[in-house]
Amino acid sequence: MEGIRKKLFGPVVYWNLIAMVLVGIALCIGLWIWMTSYTMHGEGVEVPDVKGMTLGDAEYALEKLELVAFVVDSAYVRGQPAGIVLEQSPAFGSRVKSGREIYLTVNQKQTPTNTIPDIAGNCSRREAEARLRALGFKIGPMEFVPGDPDWVIALKVNGREVYTGERVPCDAPVVLVVGNSDMESDEGEEEEIDDTWGSETEAEDGYEEEL
Repeated sequence: MEGIRKKLFGPVVYWNLIAMVLVGIALCIGLWIWMTSYTMHGEGVEVPDVKGMTLGDAEYALEKLELVAFVVDSAYVRGQPAGIVLEQSPAFGSRVKSGREIYLTVNQKQTPTNTIPDIAGNCSRREAEARLRALGFKIGPMEFVPGDPDWVIALKVNGREVYTGERVPCDAPVVLVVGNSDMESDEGEEEEIDDTWGSETEAEDGYEEEL
């Protein structure tokens, strides 16, 4: 037992333990140095502001800083030139590593279109407005014609009647042609007035003939 105790607590064991601790510390320091050099910790490039530039100019500005332009989406903004950068990510002023991709959203060349749903003659004004807005359409001023109250009779875009399945620009206001029962009664009153006028005219003509 005494011999085993001497071996366990002898100087050889202590030196082995110290050597293992030193090797572990050296490995940790070496790993930290390698990770720092591999990830370039503390180094970075400031992202330039490329919003409003054409795609070609934006790519050139990013390449000078060893960054990569990558178009991920497109949108349409009326009045803005086609192909200019609308959004960027990461944002201007962010610090990133060299070779990082900068995600760009550019302006479309043509106005996007959407399909007219089956609304005319099939739903009320409120339902039609909700369905059109859900599809991204704009709603213009309503037009009223004789018919069932608040019932959509037809749809118009740019002064022209459009039909189900037709594709129209998304930014063009859709005008709902809605029925109005009051207009029917007004027309009936006008017809009655016209008939009365006709009767009075016939009576006057008959009176003149008698004379």
